[in-house]
Amino acid sequence: MNVPLLDLVAQHQGIKDAVLPAVMSVIERQGFIMGPEVGQLEVQVARLSGAKHGIACASGTDALLIPLRALGLKPGDEVIAPAFTFFATAGAIHNAGGRPVFADIEPGTFNVDPAAVEAAITPRTRAIVLVHIFGQMADVGALAALANKHGLMLIEDAAQAIGARRKVDGQWRAAGELGTVGSFSFFPTKNLGAWGDGGMMVAQDDTLADRLRRERLHGGAREYYHDEVGLNSRLDSIQAAVLLAKFPYLAAWGARRRDIAALYTAAFAGIAGVTPPPVDPANEHIFHQYTIRAERREALLAHLKSRGIGHKVYYPLALHLQPCFEYLGVRAGALPITERATAEVVSLPIYPELTSAQTDAVIAAVREFYQG
Repeated sequence: MNVPLLDLVAQHQGIKDAVLPAVMSVIERQGFIMGPEVGQLEVQVARLSGAKHGIACASGTDALLIPLRALGLKPGDEVIAPAFTFFATAGAIHNAGGRPVFADIEPGTFNVDPAAVEAAITPRTRAIVLVHIFGQMADVGALAALANKHGLMLIEDAAQAIGARRKVDGQWRAAGELGTVGSFSFFPTKNLGAWGDGGMMVAQDDTLADRLRRERLHGGAREYYHDEVGLNSRLDSIQAAVLLAKFPYLAAWGARRRDIAALYTAAFAGIAGVTPPPVDPANEHIFHQYTIRAERREALLAHLKSRGIGHKVYYPLALHLQPCFEYLGVRAGALPITERATAEVVSLPIYPELTSAQTDAVIAAVREFYQG
């Protein structure tokens, strides 16, 4: 049985009666840029994230770049981030004029280690970018305390974690709620995905939110009047309409992902050579990815391919070892937990439309490889 890593066609078949009329409404009105759907989506995402403001933009990358640009970084200013993440996290730091400083991760959750972040803070540090990797929140309470102690901006890269929650001091906190800015991606493969690119920033501070709104619209609060040189980073109305139509499904999709993850984890327990992803007891994971650690990984990948089981390695080369960041002078061995993860991780199919037969096929393929 072929089991794709992700099946967006199956998702579409289940929701097209909700999405297509929403898209046609925009087409009939011919209001494609920053239409009313954008404002409605901003309200919905801000509410979900426990934030006062939602500020839509053109991509998840811009949702990181815009708040970093608002910092006014100067040459030599440092921004701390994990090296085990998608390239945009560090690329945005570089493109905003900052110098990425990479911190190691926790071995279990793959999230950045607050102790490693604290050790990396210097007088040149201006911000911390944490990543809620694979849909499980990092220790945002500890990292927010560090940011407050040192007067730093804290950006939550929640591109993979919309709707995720974590208990902080006994209270549930949403992804994006405690950071200075929370940044989301609506890339089609995300848990809440558009039919193209899209992003969102959330913030609590009124003044900062106004600054972010200006920055995404060429630096002007009014048309043809510009306080600064900003970006053209607007969310298309069609993308907002798609996302609004999908939004009511998000909680159920997340619950289904957790059910599939629990099934996998129970099935893989006790199999030598496989380490299922642990869930921090403080977290409600949304499982954007289900990522195992695997011994003999390359042979496993070949086996999964031969059995038609979708899979992917997120991420095969840590950011501090990417050729474009050689100028930082960070050598192999500097982040041992990160580097070990890149050599062991494999992500398996996890999406709400998976059937029982498909999950059984995934489990059988992994068991067959390790147990014969």
